[in-house]
Amino acid sequence: MVLDRLSDSLKNALKKLTSGKVDKEAVEELSEEIKKSLISADVSIKLSREISEKIQKRALKEKVAGGLTAKEHTLNIVYEELTSLLGDKFEEINTETKPTKLMLVGLFGAGKTTTAGKLAKFYKKRGKKIALVQTDTWRPAAYAQLKQLSEALKVDFYGDPKETNPAKIYKSFEKDLEEYELIIVDTAGRDALNSELTDEIKAIDKSVSAQEKLLVLSGDIGQAAEKIAESFHDSVGVTGVIITKLDGTAKGGGSISAAAVTDAKVKFIGIGEKLDALEEFKPKNFVSRLLGMGDLETLLERAKDAIDSETAEKTAKNIMKGDMSFNDLYQQMEALQKMGPLGQVANMIPGMGKMNIPKSALKEQEEKMKIWKYLMDSMTNEEKDNPSLINESRIERITIGSGRELEEMRDLVKQYKHMKKMMKAISGQSRKMKRMQKLRGGKGIPKLPGMF
Repeated sequence: MVLDRLSDSLKNALKKLTSGKVDKEAVEELSEEIKKSLISADVSIKLSREISEKIQKRALKEKVAGGLTAKEHTLNIVYEELTSLLGDKFEEINTETKPTKLMLVGLFGAGKTTTAGKLAKFYKKRGKKIALVQTDTWRPAAYAQLKQLSEALKVDFYGDPKETNPAKIYKSFEKDLEEYELIIVDTAGRDALNSELTDEIKAIDKSVSAQEKLLVLSGDIGQAAEKIAESFHDSVGVTGVIITKLDGTAKGGGSISAAAVTDAKVKFIGIGEKLDALEEFKPKNFVSRLLGMGDLETLLERAKDAIDSETAEKTAKNIMKGDMSFNDLYQQMEALQKMGPLGQVANMIPGMGKMNIPKSALKEQEEKMKIWKYLMDSMTNEEKDNPSLINESRIERITIGSGRELEEMRDLVKQYKHMKKMMKAISGQSRKMKRMQKLRGGKGIPKLPGMF
């Protein structure tokens, strides 16, 4: 989960509120806990204090809305104030202009080049004709890195490893770039924003005339993020922020709250090393996950990317008939793994975040799924299609062929039987609902797009 520590801290603070009476003392304690949580996540002391005071003032003064309990009312205020901190409304980057130009700026180590590749993959999925342009003449590996990324993504690449003037690099390809829908320009960084980098960025900006100047900030940069964001904004007029490395131990709050200083929205967050580990930053969805309320919208988006509609339809039909095979199970596990780490996926399911499932248990389940795939790879097609064929002698053969243990294979068979039984029960309930809706003149339940 992104910002694990902050999420756990906020959920613990809210748990205290929901386990007792909501009075002045409880609200004051909650607002103080939230302030401490935000400061420990590297949100500035000033912003943390402001949010804490707003929550306390609103919770004590506002009338409880009809239909809500005092606890629900207070939780809603926490949700609204945290969302407000992170930019409130989601603003998608407008890519209708041809060509739309995105220029990435930032310091050394922020992950600009990798982010350029991630953006290319994100927009290629959405049908855009893309060009990646390398203008970083400082870092020796920058040219080769972006070129390799472009080849892996099968998008066009422009750069000149011999030219030392970044603005000239872009100008030399300007006419060729007019045929693209989206141009992503990677620029050089420095250890700090000095006059040399400022002049260089301004010169590139003048050549590119980018509609979006996106500041790439590392999630582990701490409270220094605000000063860095302000400096870049004064130099080139930052229009948006991309935060990287939010999947690790990074506190991340400094980078996220830095957007408030520039008045530029956080547009994307990097949630892993892979090229598809980039997510549009939607404040309401993000806060919902932080507080353990889930995020179905992002979950469904990931599911669509992870499994094609034809496979999903076929798997859904088998499941709804209660006729699940090992092939169906395999496809579902593959789709789940494509959606990201199990911890991230679990936190998107409403209610799961509040269950406090140990991270070690989720990690253990991920390892089990890898082992189960090894075992299924050692099965024949006939066995995958018809699991009832698998007897003790086949279990031994599959175990030896996969290099795994007998207990692991028995665990897989046990899990399969449990899931099949569960799916039959769901299937029976669905058929019952469908019959009831038809009797009432309805159209029946919609077809499921798969298990997700």
